[in-house]
Amino acid sequence: MDKKSIIGLILIFLVMMGYAYWTSPSLEERQAAQEAARQAASTTTEATASDTQTDAGAEPLPATAETGQAAASGAAVDPNHPFSSAVSGETTDYTIENDVFNVSFRNLGGRIAGIRLKDYKTYDQRTLTLFDAAASDFYLSFFANNRHVRTDRLYFQCLMPAVTRVSGSDSTQVRMRLYARTPESTPDSARYMEWVYTIYGDAYHIGMRLNIIGMQDLIAVNSPFIDLVWQQRLQQFEKALNMEQMNTALFYKPLNDHAEQLKQNRDQTKDLTFPLRWIAFKQQFFSVCLTAGDDFSSARVQQKAYPENPYGYLKDMQAEIGLEYEHETAEHIDLTLFAGPNKYKILREYGTDMERLIPLGWGFFLLQWVNRFAVIPVFDFLESKGLNYGLIILILTILLKIILSPVTYKSYLSSAKMRVIQPEVEIINKRYPKQEQAMDKQRAVMALYKKAGVSPMAGCIPILFQFPILIAMFRFFPASIELRQQPFLWADDLSSYDSVLNLPFNIPFYGDHVSLFALLMAVTNLLYTRMTMKQNVSSNSMPGMKFMMYAMPVMFLGLLNSYSAALNYYYCISTLFTFLQMWMIRSFINDDKVLARLQENKKKPVKKSKFQERLEKMAKQQQEIMRQQQQQKRR
Repeated sequence: MDKKSIIGLILIFLVMMGYAYWTSPSLEERQAAQEAARQAASTTTEATASDTQTDAGAEPLPATAETGQAAASGAAVDPNHPFSSAVSGETTDYTIENDVFNVSFRNLGGRIAGIRLKDYKTYDQRTLTLFDAAASDFYLSFFANNRHVRTDRLYFQCLMPAVTRVSGSDSTQVRMRLYARTPESTPDSARYMEWVYTIYGDAYHIGMRLNIIGMQDLIAVNSPFIDLVWQQRLQQFEKALNMEQMNTALFYKPLNDHAEQLKQNRDQTKDLTFPLRWIAFKQQFFSVCLTAGDDFSSARVQQKAYPENPYGYLKDMQAEIGLEYEHETAEHIDLTLFAGPNKYKILREYGTDMERLIPLGWGFFLLQWVNRFAVIPVFDFLESKGLNYGLIILILTILLKIILSPVTYKSYLSSAKMRVIQPEVEIINKRYPKQEQAMDKQRAVMALYKKAGVSPMAGCIPILFQFPILIAMFRFFPASIELRQQPFLWADDLSSYDSVLNLPFNIPFYGDHVSLFALLMAVTNLLYTRMTMKQNVSSNSMPGMKFMMYAMPVMFLGLLNSYSAALNYYYCISTLFTFLQMWMIRSFINDDKVLARLQENKKKPVKKSKFQERLEKMAKQQQEIMRQQQQQKRR
């Protein structure tokens, strides 16, 4: 690439920056747009609630959860409705506290109304609420007496425990019971559906048992399933909205296979016609996961994204799950609801493949092995010592560099061999100057390398060993909840980007802020590239490759500017330690001694491998056949 091309690329980049600045909205315009979006979202929510109340079909509607009032006196109650005694009432919430969260239950729908984590806050220090009733639905849907019944519109009777707080190994239960009606439209104590919630003292999961008693003649006999409908609008918890959206997806676990997920970057609906172990709505650092006691026979799952929503919505998730119902006098369906952090140690304890909610590179065994058996154990050990997380990353980097030092030494030694033998390669290049002699030149160079004991690929093999670790770190740091909201130097949150300057406009492929760790990462990689280019003789003869090597750190600057500060910090100090390693290795390797060793190798007879002997034999046979064919033509 010549000088004019480089200047042209720079001018194009400057024009794009100027256009982005000229067309980007001002701060006042963005604030006005956000306020308009909030008002629109509020209006949409109210309209949705109004539609939900009026779209009754054959079902009498309960009061709204917000007002907590009884059904309107003017609304007629269907006397044949199977749960006519539960269609009106007053909405009441009940709260139980354990060591890790506060969980609220609501009699309207007999459901969990909210789970508020104790040890975690949102990026702007609000209460972090999972499974919020204001942004979710959770109900049973079935047919009874030729009417479609939704339990979210019916009032359950709550049986609360005597205690409202449990701790340690203790547990308590909350019962929500929905009675069918008698002919006199009063609750029938012999026929009911009941949710039994078990709250444990020190766990992020809640046991859920659905008891269906005496309903075999009431629920439609041609219905082998009761549908469990779970809908949730996931809201922003982290500072980097785009990063959180990218790491938010619906996961599901086939009974006899590893966990899978819907595509993160698109809207998708999928019918799962095979048995399932669990379904999870996963965000960057937190998940809500519903696990079956045995299995879910089938489900229909759906996700919808909000790619540029300034109000802070991530995605809408929905799962319609078929619960098998055999029309017995008494049936029991066991479920477990997990609502907590995506922490490897916690998820691993469940033994249901839930740890795959954390992106540790499960698609490639080397990546997951590096993270599971090397990085995470060392990280957890250093964390238990109470060290600052920036210091933990520093120690982890040093340990990795020590482990990889033999590989680094081999790589540098290979580079030194290529460097000292380069004068002889130049002689061969002058011997075959013409383009049509390229194959002869290549054969001569390879013969020289073989005779001297130099392998051009020897420098690439060590890099292949380091590459899985590089990618493993790329996976680990943005997914590590341990780094969430942990400060270090100028960064206030190592799990998100660090910003030393917020720009009033957005630069394409870069962002609207300046990450100092990303800048330092790019600078150290440019310096490292400059050092290696001086030593790499092959790249000096390829100007295009040289330009690409210098362009890569600049490209990474745009890519990683909005990534985890911990990741950029790791890449930066890793490159600095590579500098140090190279300086130390250089003091042990003398170019004159390397050259003398290569000259000694050239005096030794070259051993041919069996494969090479076969190739030479085949080539001779081919030449003999061609010679005989030419002789026959002359005759």
